[in-house]
Amino acid sequence: MKQSITTFILLLTALTITTAQTSCEEFKDSVQQEDYGMTYYSYSSDAITKVSFHEITDDSYNTYYFAIVQFTSQFTEYIYQVGSRTKWNYSMDYSSGAGEAFWEHIQPYADILGCAPNF
Repeated sequence: MKQSITTFILLLTALTITTAQTSCEEFKDSVQQEDYGMTYYSYSSDAITKVSFHEITDDSYNTYYFAIVQFTSQFTEYIYQVGSRTKWNYSMDYSSGAGEAFWEHIQPYADILGCAPNF
């Protein structure tokens, strides 16, 4: 557990230095391995297939929040570092429209990690 948190911190630091797609993919995989998260599936959405939310706490008790999004147009997952209330806000709105909930609650965080697609 301690080694995986150290690895997580190193990957987070690496992402702030470089935003190569392989780094984003490795970081996403690391977050998914560290925390299974909560997944919201959107079977009828034209935009979003699923969104999973993850929380990671480091050795200094700092908690980081992430959303991993899969769009209906592709099988690639993208990771976003989001705010602490994003999961709650998204969960309240996604049944009315997963795409709209994404644009309102997750997309504003697209530039933090630099791992989101350009729309």
